[in-house]
This record gives sequence, structure tokens and C-alpha cells, in this order.
Amino acid sequence: MIAPAGILLVLFLVIPVILAFTLSFTNARLISPNPPRFVGFDNFIRAFTADPVLVQSVGNTAVFALVVVPVQAGLGLLLAVLVNRRMRGVTAFRVIFFIPVVTSIVVVSILWKFMYQKDGLINSMIDALTFGAWSGVDWLNDPQTALGAIIVLSIWQAVGFHMIIWLSGLQTIPEELYEAARMDGASPWRQFTNVTWPGLRPTMVFVLVTITIAALGLFVQVDVMTQGGPLNSTSTIVYYAVRKGYEQQEIGYAAAISLIFFVAVLVIALIQRRLTRDKD
Repeated sequence: MIAPAGILLVLFLVIPVILAFTLSFTNARLISPNPPRFVGFDNFIRAFTADPVLVQSVGNTAVFALVVVPVQAGLGLLLAVLVNRRMRGVTAFRVIFFIPVVTSIVVVSILWKFMYQKDGLINSMIDALTFGAWSGVDWLNDPQTALGAIIVLSIWQAVGFHMIIWLSGLQTIPEELYEAARMDGASPWRQFTNVTWPGLRPTMVFVLVTITIAALGLFVQVDVMTQGGPLNSTSTIVYYAVRKGYEQQEIGYAAAISLIFFVAVLVIALIQRRLTRDKD
């Protein structure tokens, strides 16, 4: 019964991981008449000492994750608390907030790319709100704003998913705890800090880990909207590895970058899990 799933895992997970590990120690090129040659740790030395674009890509990825993880988690929790109330129309709000999640990220990126143009919807709205006092910005073609524009899009697109996760956690907290807190005269804030937040601890761990892994793997938005520009200001580790491997055909070096990325994500996830584990 498990054979079909096992075969698929071997073909599309185990074998690619082994190939990536093997290629990372070679000078393999995607299309080359010469066979791959073993180069030892040359690719890793190059990555850590002689590739400023990779360093910039690591910095961009770190900035993206440091902003997106807390903002997306916090905003998702806020929305979950709001839509968890018993009131008319709350189901419609849940659907509205969740629509961007089920919409293709490629489609969303294309739409936002048009919105971010100098004569796009966002600049038109700002111009109307400021009565023409603020001139438009070419958001995606300015190194100072391009990464921030992608951050805003990414938070908007995925916050609905984490809202649902937080909401499922909220609905597992027994109502009796809130009744007891209200009988003791606890304010809404005290109810949140003493009842809601402790009850959401397992959910918090899951949300933080999933957002972090998704943030570190940023690729589609960059590929569709900026192609890593301008001046590599939006290049990320995953995008740079793909560009090296398929555009510049340095498949061995790209495999080394991917291996470094895998180890980094694993270490970050383990540290994050340890910091947020239940101290009991």
C-alpha cells in the first residue's frame, strides 16, 4: 500500500538530494561536452569568500525573513481574533481574507507588478490621497523600495493562510476558561495574555516555523516581478541558486548553494523550535 508513495518519494526527493550533494563537489555544467570533474570544496570556498552577489542575496533573504515572520504572524493572529467573534457577516470576512491564499502566487505577482508601476494603481491612490503633493515612485525599479514592495505583497498574499491556522488554535481553547476569567474580573487584555496566548503556544510554534521556511525560500515573487534586480537588491538565495544553475548553467555551484541553504534552514528551524518549545 505504501509502495506508490515510497517510489515517488525516492524518485523526487531522495534521488535529487543525493544528486545535489554529489554535484556540489564537482564543476558540472548543465550543458557541456566535458564530463564533471571533482573539485572538492572549491564551490563552497567560492560561495563563502568570492561571491559578493551571494552575500547580497543572503542579506536580502535575511531582511525579508526578519520583517515577514513577525509581521505576518502578528497580523494573522489579529485577523484570527477578529473573525473568531460571533457576529453577522464573519464568514464572509473569513472568505475575503483567504482568497489571496488560493489564488496563484504567479497571478498575484503579475497583478501587483502592474499596480507597482509608476502610473499604476498604488501611485494613483497615493496621488489622490495627497492631492498631488506626493510624486509617484517606480517601486520595483528603485533599489531602495523594490524589496519592501515584495515584502508587502508577500505578507498580503499569505496572511490569510496563517489567519486560518491561528483561528483553528483559538477554537481549541475551552470557553470555560474565558468564563472563569470574566468571573474573576479579567479585562479583555488580561484574558488574551492569561488564557488565549498560553493556549496558542503549540499553534505559535507551527506558524513561526512555516512562515520562516517559506520566507527563506522566497523565489516566485522575485522571478516574476524583478528577476533579482535592480542591482541585485531583490536577489535571494533560492533565486540566485536557480539563476546560477539554469541561466548560467553552473549546476555544480548551484548545487553547493542549495546545500548551504538546506543546512541553514535546518539550523534556523531547530533553533526556532528550541526557543519556542514548551518549558514544562
